[in-house]
Amino acid sequence: MKIIPVTCALIHFGTKVLAVQRSETMKLPLKWEFAGGKIEAGESDIDCVKREVFEELNIHIEVKQRLTPVIHTYPDFKINLIPFVADYVSGDLKLKEHADYVLCEKDELRNLDWAEADIPIVAEYMKY
Repeated sequence: MKIIPVTCALIHFGTKVLAVQRSETMKLPLKWEFAGGKIEAGESDIDCVKREVFEELNIHIEVKQRLTPVIHTYPDFKINLIPFVADYVSGDLKLKEHADYVLCEKDELRNLDWAEADIPIVAEYMKY
């Protein structure tokens, strides 16, 4: 099974962090995740996460730190999820693919029904 390289961003809006809910038509419907997407050929992981966040949410971010990547096998695909902590810089947040979003205090993240690959990232972020 091929491993799909994917980035995601834990985006800070002041003291809160952004989580987005997958739409009913996406794989893993209505699960929560951090915004991001697949790395394109020749693209760096940082360029990818900035592009994907802008494409999905219409906002610009500044990447601050990389967290530990997670390799996760779902029933029909496998991803290498590369997380970054980032700060919101500019833009009006508009959901282009996702069903919903929340801005959570760090300790509230545990209450969401996360996509499985994001769970270890939430756990690491709790110690951040």
